[in-house]
Amino acid sequence: MPKLFEYFGIIVFFYSNEHEPVHVHGRCQGRESKAVLVIEKGNVIQITYASVKGKRPLSSQEFRDFQVVTKHYANEIVQKWIDYFILHKAIDAKTIRRRIK
Repeated sequence: MPKLFEYFGIIVFFYSNEHEPVHVHGRCQGRESKAVLVIEKGNVIQITYASVKGKRPLSSQEFRDFQVVTKHYANEIVQKWIDYFILHKAIDAKTIRRRIK
């Protein structure tokens, strides 16, 4: 489970056996949601959010924070996906200690 970011208690990560399309999961205190990044011509053009089957979704505040992180770091998420799943590189997690505006 490669961890990408930690943001005020929310862990943003990939499962190590993921599948396309490019997506990440956000987990906090046993709750989990996911973000699917829609890519066209190398650019993230849309992010859609969904619940994870069998898991309680993130709370309202957690979900808003998850949206902020995925939107702000969308291109970095795609690069980390390529690094991990295509190039088989290790991923360094980033702890974000300040609110993203």
